[in-house]
Amino acid sequence: MTPMSREQQVSSVFVQVADSLIDDFDLIEFLEELCAHCVSLLDVSAAGILLANEKGLLQTVAASDENTHLLELFAIQHDQGPCLDCYRTRDARSNIDLNDPVANGDWPAFADRARKSGFQTSHVFPLRLRDRAVGALNLFHTSRQSLSPQDASLAQALADVATIALLQQRDIGQEQLEKSQLQRALSSRIIIEQAKGILAERWTVNTDTAYNALRTYARGRHLRISDCARQIIDQTLDTGRIPHP
Repeated sequence: MTPMSREQQVSSVFVQVADSLIDDFDLIEFLEELCAHCVSLLDVSAAGILLANEKGLLQTVAASDENTHLLELFAIQHDQGPCLDCYRTRDARSNIDLNDPVANGDWPAFADRARKSGFQTSHVFPLRLRDRAVGALNLFHTSRQSLSPQDASLAQALADVATIALLQQRDIGQEQLEKSQLQRALSSRIIIEQAKGILAERWTVNTDTAYNALRTYARGRHLRISDCARQIIDQTLDTGRIPHP
């Protein structure tokens, strides 16, 4: 298959957003794919999306790989990192040198953990909803690579696309409905994490491999990943039916 051009990839993202208007849209899978698009379109090494729950606390909802997922969990658990600053201030920030103690003065533990995870540079962009943020998009490079102004603009557009997909069914001004939709997305993420943990332990594989197998099974049957994950937890889905990776 011929690789898609950058323009074709951007168009594909917006087509997927249009598809989010249908009832059986799989939000978590879309956000996971959006992270993958970020890696490809922006030439970054990894991407992750954090979302605020009903209490305004950030949680990881999607990531391009397990390493990034764990790093975001570390940031949340230690209440520090550029993604939390971005959410609180609603300000984007790019080309953060994770080796610079001045740039990382407010979150040295996160910077240290990020370097141990192989990352050298970070960029963050808010998921904006009118005058507030509902989350943040976090990008990483494994080298000291800069993000151009053009790529930074595209990154913010992709963060805005994530917000649209999350809240496309809301009625303007109904904040409680917005919160319930955001919470539903976070709840789906938790269920998926539990299910892939079950599969990983059962098959003695890593969680990335378990997730890919779960996603392939769901896609092949036109099901939401979160619905399959819930069935695994409820033991109403025989995991022996899922092709072993």
